[in-house]
Amino acid sequence: MNVLTGIAASRGIAIAKAYRLVEPDLTFEKKTVSDPTAEVDRLQGALDTSKQELELIKNQAEAELGKDKADIFEAHLLVLSDPELIASIEDKINTEKVNAEQALKDTTDMFITMFEQMDNEYMRERAADIRDVTKRVLSHLLGVEIVNPSMISEEVVVVAEDLTPSDTAQLNRKFVKGFTTNIGGRTSHSAIMARSLEIPAVVGTKEATKKINNGDMLIVDGLQGEIHINPSTEVLAEYKEKQQQFEAEKAELAKLVNEKSVSADGHQVELAANIGTPDDLEGVLHNGAEAVGLYRTEFLYMGRTELPTEEEQFESYKKVLEGMEGKAVVVRTLDIGGDKNLPYLDLPEEMNPFLGFRAIRLCLEQQDIFRTQLRALLRASAYGNLKIMFPMIATLDEFREAKQILEQEKQKLVSEGISVAEHIETGIMVEIPSTAVMADLFAKEVDFFSIGTNDLIQYTMAADRMNERVSYLYQPYSPAILRLVKMVIDAAHKEGKWAGMCGEMAGDELAIPLLLGLGLDEFSMSATSILRARAQIAKLSKQEMENLAKEAIQMSNTADVLEAMKKINQ
Repeated sequence: MNVLTGIAASRGIAIAKAYRLVEPDLTFEKKTVSDPTAEVDRLQGALDTSKQELELIKNQAEAELGKDKADIFEAHLLVLSDPELIASIEDKINTEKVNAEQALKDTTDMFITMFEQMDNEYMRERAADIRDVTKRVLSHLLGVEIVNPSMISEEVVVVAEDLTPSDTAQLNRKFVKGFTTNIGGRTSHSAIMARSLEIPAVVGTKEATKKINNGDMLIVDGLQGEIHINPSTEVLAEYKEKQQQFEAEKAELAKLVNEKSVSADGHQVELAANIGTPDDLEGVLHNGAEAVGLYRTEFLYMGRTELPTEEEQFESYKKVLEGMEGKAVVVRTLDIGGDKNLPYLDLPEEMNPFLGFRAIRLCLEQQDIFRTQLRALLRASAYGNLKIMFPMIATLDEFREAKQILEQEKQKLVSEGISVAEHIETGIMVEIPSTAVMADLFAKEVDFFSIGTNDLIQYTMAADRMNERVSYLYQPYSPAILRLVKMVIDAAHKEGKWAGMCGEMAGDELAIPLLLGLGLDEFSMSATSILRARAQIAKLSKQEMENLAKEAIQMSNTADVLEAMKKINQ
């Protein structure tokens, strides 16, 4: 038995067979063939198999994800049936006497280049369809399997280099019992999604895809950060018992679902949930969240071939607002860029996308996208307690412009006779150090702050949170970070506003006592962390934590802060 160690990214224990979600090796050599007819037959066989496969995927996607998500596969089927494309490949085989793989690649590369150079956005999108279809046909010519997470139909543990947000969004929690990746940390999007899906995950193992084969029996220990490969009968029995203990603990915590979040000395805070889609609402309510503190709307835009319509967005926002039955829902406007890209937007590649054209910067320049989202949000506001939050705000001018656009769209809707909530709180995500430093001025104009520690930490420490070589600098408990958090909270309170936190730090057992002491009003976290946080806060004295926080921000390094925190949590 082998044991891999990594980062415990999502709590729990999963036991199931391995399903490798890795890019296949589609390399081949150019060959001269003596029988072009046989090569054309090989091509037709690969095309027919690809069509059958895509029909199956399309039908399943339509049944489980809706017609809009299935449309991409309809586009792929159209490519496979394009007579001009197929005839060009066959002609190359017959005239140049090359193998089907080479003829396919040469021909599709030509079409892809041609489409990418067109001014028409729709035609440029077809290039991506051809690229995807080519990969599928090539895999069948080479006899290599292409994996598809949405087609998983038995209980598995997914094994991957990393999981993109769109990969993770396709995972069916009925069958995917856990996952492990080579790279990533607790704040990577795959880890965040694992907590939303309530499945155990261990990330950053470095060599999961090297050590694990398809079908290997795996234990994912999301408590200790371990992956056990083909464990012995004894280890398997031990972990089945641990799994039962974990479920028993969850059942005990479930008794707190309808309780308030109150400290031992009577100070009440709000525990909210971070979500990515309306489907996450079940976990929010099941875990007793008092609000949605962060609705990541970018997942509405991912895994599709075009922007979501105003109506599609309206229905999604309305569903969440109605589902929360009057409890607050903080919706973050589109936060695309960094490691979250939309192929159909055709954005330029950047040297440093995390510091580039993203989030509010993109929305203020491409206002048609922004205004459509704001209209959908404003229309949905009539169905619940909506609060709107703008991400990546660096200057007051950005906030003022965003709010002005929101007000313009509100007035248009009102003039059209469409119902809009009378007052909608508007706030900002504090994730840029300059914004935290200027919090006293922002507090005069915003209705609330929500501190996005995932980015605030990496920007403050100048350390990419996805780069393992500088991961030692990703320090949530650094006195520098604590001072910035305190500045934001104090600035909000001075103006009679509230301050929340929607970064992963808000649900961290070590950080919670400090944040309580710093005066945080709202803790927004993965839904699965809420009951554990509620139980923890009930045992803490707010006054004692204030004294602890005062000491922590005067400490000289993270190690000293951690030492103090561990004593509290013993």
